[in-house]
Amino acid sequence: MTDFVPTPTLPAPDIVRCAYMEIVVTDLARSREFYVGVLGLHVTEEDESTIYLRSLEEFIHHNLVLRQGPVAAVAAFAYRVKSPAEVDAAEAYYKELGCRTERRTEGFTKGIGDSVRVEDPLGFPYEFFYETEHVERLTQRYDLYSAGELVRLDHFNQVTPDVPRGRKYLEDLGFRVSEDIQDSNGVTYAAWLHRKQTVHDTALTGGDGPRMHHVAFATHEKHNIIQICDKMGALRISDRIERGPGRHGVSNAFYLYILDPDGHRIEIYTQDYYTGDPDNPTVTWDVHDNQRRDWWGNPVVPSWYTEASLVLDLDGNPQPVIARTDASEMAVTVGADGFSYTRQPGGEDKGFKVGAQL
Repeated sequence: MTDFVPTPTLPAPDIVRCAYMEIVVTDLARSREFYVGVLGLHVTEEDESTIYLRSLEEFIHHNLVLRQGPVAAVAAFAYRVKSPAEVDAAEAYYKELGCRTERRTEGFTKGIGDSVRVEDPLGFPYEFFYETEHVERLTQRYDLYSAGELVRLDHFNQVTPDVPRGRKYLEDLGFRVSEDIQDSNGVTYAAWLHRKQTVHDTALTGGDGPRMHHVAFATHEKHNIIQICDKMGALRISDRIERGPGRHGVSNAFYLYILDPDGHRIEIYTQDYYTGDPDNPTVTWDVHDNQRRDWWGNPVVPSWYTEASLVLDLDGNPQPVIARTDASEMAVTVGADGFSYTRQPGGEDKGFKVGAQL
């Protein structure tokens, strides 16, 4: 399925980290209650059509923008770059790729200055910016700290029908692969890529796309995630818990997936690992390994593979969704013909031997 991906001659922009996501919601008041009332994100400012939210440790204006609109979708995956000159570099880079770009010196959202948005080669709306309004970092505002506090924006996850093509594009853009999922034929089903020194700033999940699989916020500890589950149970909205809590094999992180009122998927995430060394090794998982997605071997609910949010073009219209023609991860691992395993045939039963000594 992989199309030729040209390698640009111009240098890629120097990306620091994923910084914010702008999503369209269909009922702003209901979404505010979810993101502020339930999840505890902090309001930087708001008006009748838009709410700007940030996590506890953030000092830039926002990590999440909620914008009222007719169709629930994602308007921007925004990355901060290292200097103002890197916004110029991003614009030139994508123009060389033949991508549509739009530049606004005043920014696309409040609190963000000179920015460029692009429709990238995979069909996603990416934004690159440096200038931002600084706001109070709430790290020591323990009077505001909740038991399930979200402290950082951690990563995005994107659904694309052609993961190898997307991987090459993002590696050309300067991302490094920390982990991936492959089969014995070398088919790649998913990849985790980073700029900051964690497992990922974004990930590619194979499926019909372009769509947004999830946006993830980090907590300090896994007990914060348990508190979110307890709170959602107390509020009688536990049906919005889609998957988890659990521990990933990929990334080693403790996780929870929940759905907002429009069905946008949010991951709550903690305790992955450092990836900053230049020779940090890539970890490759067998697609049939039950522990790749959940370290405890719990099955993944089918909706996690099939449901995702639409993304918008630069005119605000939903991008058409292209079907994945290669075998999907769900198709090869779910059901009687999946041949999944916890231990490979003939593999050593280490857990039993350790337990037998007790």
